Amino acid sequence: MILIIDDDIAVRASLQFLLEKEGYTIAAADSPAAALDVLQTAAVSLIIMDLNFSIDTSGVEGMQLLVAIKKTYPGILVILITGWATIQLAVQGMKLGANDFINKPWNNDYLLQSIRTLLNLRDKKTEQLNRQKIDSRYNFQHIIGQDKGMLEILETIGRVAPTDAAVLITGESGTGKELIAEAIHQNSMRSNKPFIKVNLGGISTSLFESEMFGHVRGAFTDARVDRIGRFEMANKGTIFLDEIGDLDAGSQVKLLRVLQDRTYEVLGSSRTKMVDVRVICATNRNLDEMVSKGLFREDLLYRINLISVKLPALRERPKDIPLLVDFFVKNLKEIYKRPSLSVSPEAIKWMAQLPLPGNIRQFKNLVERTILVSQRDHLDVADFQLQLASTSGRKGSMQLPEVGTLTLEEVEVLMIKKAMEFHRNKISRAAISLGLTRSALYRRLDKYNIPYDEAAD
Repeated sequence: MILIIDDDIAVRASLQFLLEKEGYTIAAADSPAAALDVLQTAAVSLIIMDLNFSIDTSGVEGMQLLVAIKKTYPGILVILITGWATIQLAVQGMKLGANDFINKPWNNDYLLQSIRTLLNLRDKKTEQLNRQKIDSRYNFQHIIGQDKGMLEILETIGRVAPTDAAVLITGESGTGKELIAEAIHQNSMRSNKPFIKVNLGGISTSLFESEMFGHVRGAFTDARVDRIGRFEMANKGTIFLDEIGDLDAGSQVKLLRVLQDRTYEVLGSSRTKMVDVRVICATNRNLDEMVSKGLFREDLLYRINLISVKLPALRERPKDIPLLVDFFVKNLKEIYKRPSLSVSPEAIKWMAQLPLPGNIRQFKNLVERTILVSQRDHLDVADFQLQLASTSGRKGSMQLPEVGTLTLEEVEVLMIKKAMEFHRNKISRAAISLGLTRSALYRRLDKYNIPYDEAAD
């Protein structure tokens, strides 16, 4: 049963009609006292409540009711309804235990999506699964690891993938945040729709609206043609907002509005467009710390992190090093037609002790560079030491190599070309051999202007 608490009869009637039409059993209350009476006699699963009542418009009465509900009925889910002007009230409510907040006037589809998501997440039970069981249920073949922490993460994203829950992925640079985001998308109900990645750290403040919401011709000096924004590209699918911690204050407000209302305006046009997207965000920054310093909006943080996933650094999962080495080597054996390629146990043990500040990205680069440069099929500690000495890991990024070695981009281009050639331009097979998803490989092919034929797949 869903309980609607609002002193406005029009709001109660509208919500009741909407939810009963969707098959939910509804109860309604016009005051905190009436709401508590319903809770004593009915089995309520979820509450939709306003924070302001006719007696008091400060929100105090609503906050007191929320505290009383969460204290006596901690398992009941709560969605707050608030106006944009009182959104800070909703943030306070989230701190007190509310699960989501919806802006007035609400969007029916978004409200229903929020209700379904919260109820689905509540009904899904957490299990202790081993890697074999996880792989039998979900498509996580590109994520390598047996570490207990990684298995817990895979189990979590497996549970949340079929919902539309907003997910915030945190972790150091190179830990695989984009890979996790793609895995959530590929295991969701939106898997056959677009997955649009946006690096927010690479978008200037002046171009934010044009990039995200699009523009019409003549909207500004250089707007010679209409442009589709990233949100429109991602409609019905998933938008992955990478490096969200790099977003400036003004852009945070604009992003919050589209995430809150699911509407936006194309730059240069007054027509409002609606968007239906699943939002996944990622950052290597500490957003809670940024909120305390006034650098990141608290209401935006609550909007994007219904589910939070923190990826461990590679140094925290040393037992996965042999698995990663085996995965990288197995793929390169095929690509370079070197069936005898192998890595000594001593070399694997040595690599497991490396600090690797760039995590999996840096580690993969080290293995690939060593294999490409070395003429020997059996690689030992000295081979990897030589390549590690020619690079410098500062915050996980690889500096320019010494003369005679390859840059990271050159390595990636070479490997992709080799994989495409080996697999006769079949995208699916080449992507698997490279440890990528099809969409990730398509993006790289376009990025490096590598020709391909979709019909060959």
